[in-house]
Amino acid sequence: MYTLITHSAAETQAMAEKLATLVEAGTVITLNGDLGAGKTTFTQGFAKGLGVTRNVNSPTFTIMKQYKGRLPLYHMDVYRLEDTGDDIGLEEYINGDGVAIVEWSNLIESSLPNERLAITIERTGDEERKITLTPTGTSYEQLVKEVLA
Repeated sequence: MYTLITHSAAETQAMAEKLATLVEAGTVITLNGDLGAGKTTFTQGFAKGLGVTRNVNSPTFTIMKQYKGRLPLYHMDVYRLEDTGDDIGLEEYINGDGVAIVEWSNLIESSLPNERLAITIERTGDEERKITLTPTGTSYEQLVKEVLA
């Protein structure tokens, strides 16, 4: 488990942007945090790092939005799902040719792969965020070390 503090939305986005430059197809990132913690802000920075040019916003009411960049980005918000990700064919996107970012992933834990990068974002001030990265699997461990280098 690794923790870092960002002091602004721009810092959060810059960290996510750097992460995006290092990921490969099949990467799964889970995002958890309270409403307003910065999950979408993180995803906006990540999308920029993948070269996505469209405006990125939360897919709360559509469950998933797809963006084109260096790799496809599958941005999911599963807050409104009742039990599992089976309803949206989650496996297809997680095992696909892009990167899956799953907000509120704790709600569909049983549908997620064992190896992934779990990120928790907590508000610690008006602009300050505590970001905890928990990699599971060797490739994710290496990914986090590169991001924090």
